[in-house]
Amino acid sequence: MGNELGAAALPRQPAEPGTASGGGLTLLVIEDDPAGSLAIPEMLDASGGRMRVRTARNLTEAERLLTDDVHCILLDLALPDGAAARRAEGDGDELAILRRVLRMAPRHAVLALTAEDDAERAAEAVRVGAQDFLFRGELDGRLLSRAVRYAVERKRADLAQRQLTESRLRAQENARLERGLLPTPLLDGSELRFAARYRPGRSRALLGGDFYDTVRTADGTVHAMIGDVCGHGPDEAALGVELRIAWRALTFAGLCGDQLLGTLQRVLEHERSSDEIFATLCTVDIAPDGRRAGVCLAGHPAPLVAGGGRGPRLLPDEDCGGPALGLLPNARWPRMQVQLGGAWSLMMYTDGLIEGRTGRGDQRLGQDGMLGIVGQRMAAGLRGEELLDAVLAEVRDLNGDELTDDVAVLLLDRG
Repeated sequence: MGNELGAAALPRQPAEPGTASGGGLTLLVIEDDPAGSLAIPEMLDASGGRMRVRTARNLTEAERLLTDDVHCILLDLALPDGAAARRAEGDGDELAILRRVLRMAPRHAVLALTAEDDAERAAEAVRVGAQDFLFRGELDGRLLSRAVRYAVERKRADLAQRQLTESRLRAQENARLERGLLPTPLLDGSELRFAARYRPGRSRALLGGDFYDTVRTADGTVHAMIGDVCGHGPDEAALGVELRIAWRALTFAGLCGDQLLGTLQRVLEHERSSDEIFATLCTVDIAPDGRRAGVCLAGHPAPLVAGGGRGPRLLPDEDCGGPALGLLPNARWPRMQVQLGGAWSLMMYTDGLIEGRTGRGDQRLGQDGMLGIVGQRMAAGLRGEELLDAVLAEVRDLNGDELTDDVAVLLLDRG
């Protein structure tokens, strides 16, 4: 049975290790000295309060007493459990008992206690993971108090540094993953200028279900598409990437319009994790002379075009298109032929751009609001990436915060 010096056993608290419960520090001593030669002196914490001490004779008792309000562990490396620990490790490790405690309490500070003539093992204990070591013959209250406080603060600093390092590595990994998942446009030989922006929803760091791509085929036609898989999880993001890659391969194979979308629907039906998953899509194929285009809509918002002395407008003007991919078997998607003229800008987007709020209750921006924002920015002379950045910034400001849905925007300019 364990006992406690200075205070009754405290119940488990939700606070994380390293956060003082009641403003004081608690030390858990793990030792079993039959001679009773180990005496833990009275200790004071940094505020002058009495430090609480609990004792456990073995690791089983220690695990029971290791509640969240314990800040530091003083482990006797000569504990009889050490022999069992060495047998369990199977390699005769002299510090097996310490390794077990570190695994048992990865967020707690640990002090190693050993004999004065065992300095080498004491130093090795610190290399293995203990915050510091103490010799049995120097356990006066002042030294032990200072060692406990130092160990607790060092452990806090180590955990904070580890979290910072993990955050940086995660951010770097996310950036590499996004660069790998987002497409590189293949427009060699085309006079068109390309710009794109992708913003994941505020609760996600990686890509969502939005996807886009742009390629130029051997006959000089420029093909562009943008789509959105319903949902925001990793399965939806992966499906979006699969559809983008399939679209690129099918486009280079010569498919277009209804035939291409029908094939993509079969890909989605085979790859989706649930029959309820669907995807919206908008495809545009621009003739080699750059003056004409074909548009197909599969449940997706219509793109906008500006040029020829006119402000931004939806393209095509009349209602057309077919259902989202994955909703109806044997669906059809008519291809609408449109005239672009000599100089124009064509913007394709996902619904995350138009579903943000306008700052007035529950009113959404909508396509009309988006047309107004784009028109104002273009009238101010903005084009390309500057235009996309300005539009996204204003949409976000109107929403009052980061947009909750993913947003993808693709812009092609001619002339």
